[in-house]
Amino acid sequence: MHKKWMAVVLAVVALFSFSLFQPVYASEGNNEKVIDEKYGPAVVVLGERLSEAQKEETRRMLKVDEEAEVREIIVTGKDAAKYINGDPNSNMYSSAKIKRLEEGKGIRVEQVTPENITQVTNDMYANALITAGVEDAHIIVASPVKVTGHSALTGIFKAYEVTGEDLDTERLEVANEELDVATQLAEEAGISEDEVSRLLTEIKKAIGDEKPATKEEVEQIIKEQLDRLNISLSPEHEQMLIDLFNKIRDLDIDFKAVKDQLDSLAESIQKKLQDSDIEIDEGFIQSVINFIKDIFQAIGDFFRNLFSK
Repeated sequence: MHKKWMAVVLAVVALFSFSLFQPVYASEGNNEKVIDEKYGPAVVVLGERLSEAQKEETRRMLKVDEEAEVREIIVTGKDAAKYINGDPNSNMYSSAKIKRLEEGKGIRVEQVTPENITQVTNDMYANALITAGVEDAHIIVASPVKVTGHSALTGIFKAYEVTGEDLDTERLEVANEELDVATQLAEEAGISEDEVSRLLTEIKKAIGDEKPATKEEVEQIIKEQLDRLNISLSPEHEQMLIDLFNKIRDLDIDFKAVKDQLDSLAESIQKKLQDSDIEIDEGFIQSVINFIKDIFQAIGDFFRNLFSK
C-alpha cells in the first residue's frame, strides 16, 4: 500500500515538474524584412518635445528596427492647432507607429507604455479614429514620460496626411472632442474606461442603424443605450454625450459602412468587461498551494525516513 501511495505521489510530482520545466525553443520563422509595395513604409511619428535620447528610446519601444522601410515625421503644437483646433504651444511627447492594413482588417491600437499613457485607452483611440475616418491600420502608441496621450492622435492624423490620405478637418476636430468626452466621463462619471468605450461604440452602432434626423432623436438613442447598458449619468454628463453625438450626426458619418469595425470593437470591449468580472476563488488557489506543499513535504519525509534507516 505504501509503495502504491508513493508511486502516485511521484507520478504527480513528475507531471507537475514536467509542466514547469519543459524547454522553450526559439521560433524558427522567417524574420526577413519585406518592403510593402502596396501600402508603403510604416510611418513613425515622434513628439517634438522629446530629447534625442528619448526619441531613440521611443524608436526602440515602437520596434522601428523591425520595419523594412520607415518614414519618420515630427508632430508639433502647430499640428495640434491644425488637426484638432488645439493649442499651438502644446508640448508633444506621445508618439506612434502606423502601418496600413488590408481593407476589412479594421483598427488595431496597441499601447506599449500603458503606464505612461494616463488617460486614453486603446479602445478610446480606436473609437476616435473611426469617427475621424481612419480605417484598417495597426497603430502602436508609446511615450517615455507620463502624458495624457492626446498628442498621439494628432500625430496619427498627420501621418495619414503625409501619406496622401485626405481626412476631413471637421471630423478630426469632433474625433478629438470625442476623446476629451471619453476621458472626462472615465474620470468623473463613476464608470470604467471600458464601460465608456462600450457606451460610445453602441451609440454609434445605433446611429448607423436608425439614422437620426434631429437632436431629439439623438437624445433618445443615447437614453436608450444608457438604459440598455444599465449606466447612470448625471444630467451634465448626459448632455455632454448629446452635444457630442449631435455634432457627429451633423457630420453625416456613415457608421453602417464601418459596422464590422464597430462590431469588432464592441466584441473586444465586452470581452474585457467580462474578464474583469471574473472573481478568483482564493480558497481554491490556497487549496492547490497546500496540495503542492503536501506533495513536497511527503517527498521530504520519504527520503528522510529512507536515509535514517
